[in-house]
Amino acid sequence: MNKNYIFILLLGLLMQAAHADIFELPPAGYDVVGAVSTITARHEDTLVDIARRHGLGYEDIVRANPNLNPWLPGEGAEVILPTQFVLPPGPREGVVLNLAEYRLYYFPEPQKGEPAYVMTYPISIGRMDWETPLGMTQVTAKVVDPAWYPPQSVRDEHAADGDPLPRIVPAGPQNPLGRFALALGMPGYLIHSTNRPAGVGMRVSHGCIRMFPEDIEFLFDLVGVKTQVRIINEPLKFGWSGDELVMEAHPRLEASDRDPLTSVTELYIGATGERAGKLDWHLAEEIVGRADGIPISVGRGIKNAATSAASE
Repeated sequence: MNKNYIFILLLGLLMQAAHADIFELPPAGYDVVGAVSTITARHEDTLVDIARRHGLGYEDIVRANPNLNPWLPGEGAEVILPTQFVLPPGPREGVVLNLAEYRLYYFPEPQKGEPAYVMTYPISIGRMDWETPLGMTQVTAKVVDPAWYPPQSVRDEHAADGDPLPRIVPAGPQNPLGRFALALGMPGYLIHSTNRPAGVGMRVSHGCIRMFPEDIEFLFDLVGVKTQVRIINEPLKFGWSGDELVMEAHPRLEASDRDPLTSVTELYIGATGERAGKLDWHLAEEIVGRADGIPISVGRGIKNAATSAASE
């Protein structure tokens, strides 16, 4: 079946299902997609359940709802859904993985005469001792029902914990790769499904990227071999939404002595390089401290400015 036809068919089904995972790319001058909303928790809900139903991961929903118990928010609790995103910096093409955000963005090539779209999904990333590498790579292979060949270091770790692994774990419910895997040009690293979906949105893997089974199953037919994959670590993002300068902040993955406002300054200068704007520095500092992943307007454009905002 023609891949373009599959894309259009699946896109239509997804839009009809009212998923929050796919957005039409905004016009020039707009870098923000989606909207923040709230729902009321049911008695049986956990925040993890709610997150999965709305295209979010563990860190997404816990950071946005710091006053709620992740495992027992309580019937009637108002739960914030942080389903608004400043698009990641750089070219809007291929797959972009922002590790600090625990999120994947996929920019399929637009069909002729059709609008461009972005799909975005929560991911798990490598633990501190098994960090996911940064850089440019590409999809080198697509595998259905992959066998897992755990590296010796992983087998040693499991053996030390009293949980020895075989040299080959066949496809099936005990295979942590799940049913679908996209191999990357970085040897040993995959974007794959998982048999432990509650961990999606956490820093729990051995360096690979994990996705909810339903998310990667949808993407699997759309992402082709040789698709570009760009892996970044950007805890702060700036973008424009019309005349509003919007900022989104996430916790750093690593400790740093660098003043966070230095990063804010650099991003502000970059965002206003061709378009002057005024920033509320006190609000920006507050957002960095909160680091809840919710985009907030922190400034506005300056019309007919004689000098760039960077010279303020």
